[in-house]
Formats: sequence, C-alpha cells, structure tokens
Amino acid sequence: MLSKIEALKHEISKVIVGHSELINSLIIGLMCKGHILIEGVPGVAKTTTINTLAKTLGLTFGRIQFTPDLLPSDIIGMEIFNPKLQEFSTKKGPIFKNIVLADEINRAPAKVQSALLEAMQEKQITIGEHSYLLPSPFFVLATQNPIESGGTYSLPEAQLDRFMMKLILSYNTKEEEKEIIRRASASLMHSVATIFTHEDLEELFEVIQHIHIDPEVEEYLVDIVFATREPLSYNLTSIAPLIRFGVSPRSSMDLHRASKAYAFLQGRDYVTPVDIASVCKNVMRHRLILTYEAEAQGVIADDIINTILATLPLP
Repeated sequence: MLSKIEALKHEISKVIVGHSELINSLIIGLMCKGHILIEGVPGVAKTTTINTLAKTLGLTFGRIQFTPDLLPSDIIGMEIFNPKLQEFSTKKGPIFKNIVLADEINRAPAKVQSALLEAMQEKQITIGEHSYLLPSPFFVLATQNPIESGGTYSLPEAQLDRFMMKLILSYNTKEEEKEIIRRASASLMHSVATIFTHEDLEELFEVIQHIHIDPEVEEYLVDIVFATREPLSYNLTSIAPLIRFGVSPRSSMDLHRASKAYAFLQGRDYVTPVDIASVCKNVMRHRLILTYEAEAQGVIADDIINTILATLPLP
C-alpha cells in the first residue's frame, strides 16, 4: 500500500511543484476520512492540488465556488414542483460527490456555510422532509484566502471544528518557482493517472485501524489536548492568559487518527510522540480560541501549541 501512496505522490508531482507537506497532509486526511481546510494567499495552487488529487483517486468530484450571493439550495439541492405531474421532485446539488471542493468557503455568509454542517458531520443532507445519504467516502476540501476581508465571512467555530485539519500553505521556494516558470513557459500540461480504486481506499481505511498506539503515548496525546484547557495544571502560566477556550474533544479523536496515519506513512505500525507532534498543529490550530490579549501581542495558535510541545515531557 505504501508503494501505491508513493505512486500517488508521483502523479500529483507531475502537476504540482513542491508543497510536499500539503500533499502528505491531504493523504493523511484521506486515510482518516477527515475534512480539510486549506488557507493560503492567491496563486499557491490550493485548488489545483485538490483537483489533481481527485483525479488520481478515481472518485466523483464536485466543485462549489462560494460567493456572497450563494444560497443553501445551490449546495444541497432543492425540491422542484412539476406542474404536469402535480408533484415535487428532488434535484440533488453538487454536494452529492465523493470529494467536494468548497472553493473560497469564507466568501459565503453563515447561512450557506451552515448548510455544510449536517453533511460534514452526519454524511447526509436534508431536502424538504427527506434525508439523503451522501456517497461513501465523502470529503470536504475547502480553501480560504487569509488576506482579503471585503466580501468575506469568518467561519463559525462549530463549522471549523468539523474540519479535521487546517493547513497553512505558503509560497514555493526559489528553485520551485523557477520550475513553475519553466513549465508554464513550455506549456507543459501533464495528465495524471488514476492510482487508487475504491477497493484500495477501503483497504487503506482498514490499515489505519491496526496501527498500534501505546497507552503512555496515548496519555501524552491527551495531555497536549488538556494543556490547552487547563494550562495552569501543566505549569504553563505564560500562556494561560492567552487562551480563551481550549480545543474540543474532536481534537483528541482527530489527533489520534492523524498520528496513526502519519506513522503509517513513515513505514511504521506504531505511533511515537514525534508522530503526534508532527500533526498536532494541523489538527489543533483552528480549534484553539485565543483572547484579545493574545491578538494584541501578535500571538497565534501555533505559538501556543509550540509552547505546549516544548514544555510537556516526552513519555
């Protein structure tokens, strides 16, 4: 299975230059059946990466471009009255796909964003009086632009908590930028092959269940989570005034699954504290709510998590 994952990365690299951490994190989310939010400035290949990943997986794919005038029915679908038959029929929306790209998700108002809540958590949606199961597997891969404020809306905390990971995408390196320029000037358009079948994905989901995590390592994982809620209990007096609310119980579950997937990608069948630390920020940064004092000091969630990881003793 690891050889197929390497083949998957190779296919994606035909289109995407660099961003290996992003690709690894997307694969981890895929292995854990988790939704992912990607934040980055325009032009860093957020949408292109997700499009390319979908092509290599052999899954159905739908894209929703979020705009301020979008309606919930544009996402989930609606009931349409047929005057000839004198009855309503259901027209399903673009969310009925295995992979749904929610492009620039923060451009739509809360009413539209909340339409995704049921789908992301329950894997079903309700149209009228009827509920419909979404295809399995089902992933929401969303993007947002952090530098624009006009025409954007902050995602509600309840929706952010549904995302297993929030990935921060930065610019390419100088060498990678040169390769991007060369490909663009030579009009090198590579097609990608489908690597994973639906059966392969089911096997991958099963593999993660058998990755071992020692009770002491599990205790370390839970301590990281509780340190965000009770910092004084862990002698973290410097960050206590900076945290308004610690991370949710979903963080513990997602951190547990993500660390198993990360360990598998390293070729191991057991989890180490390093695996947990490697995925910790991606899983927790969007769930940690800081105080106004933290904002005034320019402290971000990653700073808090780094302090916790540096303070807690390794098992």
